[in-house]
Amino acid sequence: MAETEETARARIDELRRAVEEHNRRYHEEAAPAISDREYDKLFRELSDLEKSFPRLAAADSPTQRVGGKPLKAFAQIAHRVPMLSLDNTYSEEEVKDFYRRMERLLPNQKIPVVIEPKADGVAVSLLYEKGEIRYAATRGDGTVGDDITQNIATIRSVPKRLKGNPPDVLEVRGEAYLDKSGFAKLNAERTKAGLPEFANPRNAAAGSLKQLDPAIAAQRPLGVIFYGTGSVEGIVLEKHSELFAWLKKLGLPGPGRWWPADSVEEILSAIHELDRVRHDFPYQTDGAVIKVDSFAQREILGFTAKSPRWAIAFKYEAERVETRLLDVLIQVGRTGTLTPVAALEPVIVSGSRVARATLHNEEEIERKDVRIGDVVLVEKAGEVIPAVVGVRTDLRTGTEKKFRMPKKCPECGSEVVKDEGQVAVRCVNSQCPAQLRRRIEHFASRGAMDIEGLGEAMVGQLVEHKLLGDVSDIYALNAATLNELERMGEKSVINLLDAIARSKSRPLWRLLFGLGILHVGVSASRALADHFPDLDTIMKSSMEELQRIPDVGEVVGRSIHDFFRQPGNVETIEKLRSAGLQFKAEEKKADDSAPGFKGTTWVITGTLSQSRDEIAELILGRGGKVSASVSKKTSFLLAGEEAGSKLEKAKKLGVPVMDEAGFRNLL
Repeated sequence: MAETEETARARIDELRRAVEEHNRRYHEEAAPAISDREYDKLFRELSDLEKSFPRLAAADSPTQRVGGKPLKAFAQIAHRVPMLSLDNTYSEEEVKDFYRRMERLLPNQKIPVVIEPKADGVAVSLLYEKGEIRYAATRGDGTVGDDITQNIATIRSVPKRLKGNPPDVLEVRGEAYLDKSGFAKLNAERTKAGLPEFANPRNAAAGSLKQLDPAIAAQRPLGVIFYGTGSVEGIVLEKHSELFAWLKKLGLPGPGRWWPADSVEEILSAIHELDRVRHDFPYQTDGAVIKVDSFAQREILGFTAKSPRWAIAFKYEAERVETRLLDVLIQVGRTGTLTPVAALEPVIVSGSRVARATLHNEEEIERKDVRIGDVVLVEKAGEVIPAVVGVRTDLRTGTEKKFRMPKKCPECGSEVVKDEGQVAVRCVNSQCPAQLRRRIEHFASRGAMDIEGLGEAMVGQLVEHKLLGDVSDIYALNAATLNELERMGEKSVINLLDAIARSKSRPLWRLLFGLGILHVGVSASRALADHFPDLDTIMKSSMEELQRIPDVGEVVGRSIHDFFRQPGNVETIEKLRSAGLQFKAEEKKADDSAPGFKGTTWVITGTLSQSRDEIAELILGRGGKVSASVSKKTSFLLAGEEAGSKLEKAKKLGVPVMDEAGFRNLL
């Protein structure tokens, strides 16, 4: 370490330049020049020097990216220029129609466009004034977003001060993402720590930016690519194609690659080339964005109510690949359902290695005529969940074997049953170790009791060591027993026990959902908690009383009634009572309903900026109801990206469909 302030200053300046350069190489060029270990060594030396010589510390030092104290809540920020969403299409014909429509609006003009990757992340807007960052915000409803300045400040590739000659005002738009290799590493670390894995990089990025404590966001491998601007004062750009080079001079990373085109043929060629190379990008992509290059032409083309007429997003169909089905494995779920899983010859799908894929159920296997030894077609739904979607029957050799569901549970050896009229085959042994693990994982999951730290790996250890025999045993865990487990340091033990203690105050509907009653989802759990004053009344209710409740009905009502008549379940509930869990329903406020929500019934589908549970809370808090299925009684379907069968059913029934922007406006 430097011995004088003068030598320390020189070394600090040298280290800051080096760290910023390595940040640039890693985040902007995806070409790191040193290992993570070497980078961490430089970073730590800089941090130690700044602590030893506090007068030399600076607000724009790369060490100051961790943020300050946790925020109490997210403030709201109004965008200077609205953040509109783009129209999406999966059809090349619609891309052609888009371009021809612009040719009709701009007759006798060349219309150059730019094609760039559509990053699958979280839309953000940053405001710089005189080159200094002032704030960062989420898209929100397009007009107002959440203030995420402290979390964005933890991202190494985002400059606090712009380079070169920045304009007086720059509102820059981009996509925050979790880098793909970092996402895999993060999930591996979470599994090792007994935490639940993130479903996909986009959701993990969104969750990271929503952390109230910036130190948590700082631990995530986040990046941002910038692709557009809102309000700009002090400079005039004429073309979008000038933007990326200009942003790079300012120190703002762009998408890496883009393609110019001025005809339909060139646009389609660029879309196809992007599809070939996009899996090599550090961030996840799901399409291509086509934008008119000239800002003057954009002005003439204008906007619709929610989208620009000069841009469209083309989304790629899920990639399909061929591989060999080596075997069919059986997983046992929390309710005893046996689910077949394909064991595949490893293959790269959408940029990642896949060796397992879902087969759904026995009937689906028969319908597709999937046989062990077949060459099968595999795709990732939403580039996340691998599934077997077809078979190359023309490549069969005669050695393939038909799959048969086992007669006994592969975990406990008990007989399995298939109820009349049901697709599922179930193990009826309630003490089956696999069922026990899945029930506890479900109870502790985010949608139920939300006990962070009690994920698959941790539950597996606790069940294996006979520390958990049912969900009530969670509340008997203590530091002495947890300290004996592998990879459980003092801090991990404290965090887990704190999470368990916090779960005791979860509302009744979460407890009902967490109990894992067959056929009882979130909607039925909420309906029960809304209708009855407490758990005891629910337990004593007749089948007829239960079946009269909306979102319950005959099948679910019978399942609830039967559940509370089983001695083992009653014993578990009494233990939960002794542990101090919330058995009373929340008191209803006099009238906190809001116009547009009171008396309405909503169904939520697709990917939205918040979890479905959080959005359901917004609707319920304003006097609306949330249902799991679409019917003629549904008032609105709230449809996010990649909405599927529920959207189709809503259209057939004439149910009004609302996107997230419309929902936010209604709020």
